[in-house]
Amino acid sequence: MSTLPSIHIAGRRIATDTPPYVIAELSANHNGKLETALRLIEEAKRAGADAIKLQTYTADTITLDCDSDAFQIHGGLWDGKTLYQLYQEAHMPWEWHAPLFEHARKLGITIFSSPFDTTAVDLLEDLNAPAYKIASFEAIDLPLIKYVAGTGKPMIISTGMADAEEIQEAINAAYEGGCKELAILHCVSGYPAPPEDYNLLTIPDMSRRFGLVTGLSDHTLDNTTAIAGVAQGASIVEKHFTLNRKGGGPDDSFSLEPADLAALCVGVRTAWQALGKVDYGRKSSEQGNVKFRRSLYFVKSLRAGDVVTEDAIRSVRPGFGLPPKFFEEIVGKKVIRDVGKNTPVSLDSLD
Repeated sequence: MSTLPSIHIAGRRIATDTPPYVIAELSANHNGKLETALRLIEEAKRAGADAIKLQTYTADTITLDCDSDAFQIHGGLWDGKTLYQLYQEAHMPWEWHAPLFEHARKLGITIFSSPFDTTAVDLLEDLNAPAYKIASFEAIDLPLIKYVAGTGKPMIISTGMADAEEIQEAINAAYEGGCKELAILHCVSGYPAPPEDYNLLTIPDMSRRFGLVTGLSDHTLDNTTAIAGVAQGASIVEKHFTLNRKGGGPDDSFSLEPADLAALCVGVRTAWQALGKVDYGRKSSEQGNVKFRRSLYFVKSLRAGDVVTEDAIRSVRPGFGLPPKFFEEIVGKKVIRDVGKNTPVSLDSLD
């Protein structure tokens, strides 16, 4: 029985000894059209993602309708909007959730969401969501975490902007609320985030420090960081997903298009396979290549009783004779039977 930290989402075991679990984050990339959201689910399934993830909030459940300076966005992708305007544009209408859940289940791809308040959790419970994700900015909302934990479903907490103490507080809140299966994601809450901000060596440290399934929420513009994250032990990889980076939506510009997502699914699973285990033995793909190693061969014929001289043997390819490290040891020995030119040197022909 494995003692590795693990969680299960819709029957899929997630741990370091299983292929990485790829989540396609739909976020605001529906751009106000249910048809686009439905197609994103289809494309995520086609690309090989394990899950598609929504975000469940309204402008009123996440912020206040206020245009004072504190509620204004200055700089970045969403410059000039108020928080209320951004979330009004970006939110997923709640009446879409049921058809989206139904469509994903019909296609055979797991679907769940990030709730941003308790009413969102209640909606998602009515739809029998198999898991919950706590978004980075909500990782400090301990009452929300406890409420989600009370569902008894697996939880994933993203840790962007959270320090080690805040991560521990979120974990404690999840367990206090009744959570039994918990994972955390290393994340940088920049949109997009430069690779040099990611400090992927944090992933194995988080895994050791908190003893949980650990993954990566990646906001960089290509797949390199995500694949490298798997090499550092990430068991979950989440990336924003869109039909078109130039679609003009709030999150389009830093999201993967379908071909990119398909490449990500292949890349992270290949990286995971390549990790394997510590093994210094000869690998299956190397077996036929022994002829390309060097070894000792007789380069002249000798009669039984002849002494092996330096000019009688050479280190050459193929590798069917004794290793070259025995060269000096063999020079000066006698052969105990006749040996032919261009034959491998072996111990049973030497005194």
